[in-house]
Amino acid sequence: MQIRNMIYTVRGQQVMLDSDLAELYGVETKRLNEAVGRNKARFPEAFCFKLTGDEGESLKSQIATSKTVEGRGGRRYLPRVFTEQGVAMLSAVLRSETAIKVSVKIMNAFVEMRHFIADNAHMFEQIRTVELRQLEYQKATDERFERVFDYMETHEAPN
Repeated sequence: MQIRNMIYTVRGQQVMLDSDLAELYGVETKRLNEAVGRNKARFPEAFCFKLTGDEGESLKSQIATSKTVEGRGGRRYLPRVFTEQGVAMLSAVLRSETAIKVSVKIMNAFVEMRHFIADNAHMFEQIRTVELRQLEYQKATDERFERVFDYMETHEAPN
């Protein structure tokens, strides 16, 4: 899986899930979160935060969750997510050659996504404008149909 497919937007920020980062770094999610817990001062809310129940549910459709036949498995806790700064801090906390190499790749993916968004901002604005015009046209059309139906209800059909 490509790193950019592991970057989600939550609370208006691009973030990565603890489980995805753990997989990339080659550690268990539990161990990654333990390292974060031991270094809380390095991870303010701007660097990493736990998802709320609603945020977790909205991401669930995008994330494959594990389930065993007995119905056990998967996550017992809401995921923690890391911003770009949090990912950079993780490489310092995990202190492995793998963590450094993976963090560099992740930083490049974040930069690539920012460039894509900046390069296509005009196109996104044009799409929004077209959508608004389409909604206005649809509203006007619906109003015209309502007038026709109202007229038909108040007048008898010719014999």
